[in-house]
Amino acid sequence: MGAFEIHYTVHEIAKKWHLSETVVRTLFRDEPGVITLDRPERRFKRAYCTLRVPESVAERVHTRLGRRG
Repeated sequence: MGAFEIHYTVHEIAKKWHLSETVVRTLFRDEPGVITLDRPERRFKRAYCTLRVPESVAERVHTRLGRRG
């Protein structure tokens, strides 16, 4: 895993894996290696969390999910 490997958005993974963005966020939210950028809730703005998933982490999760079946 490196700083210059491809990093995917939640939307990109959801589209490639044919899943909802909510499911993808749940899968990757606490996964080691995922970059999480949190913006806390403010008076008139909701809290927001941006995830960037390195290619190696996406492959690891995909492999793990494939073994469950």
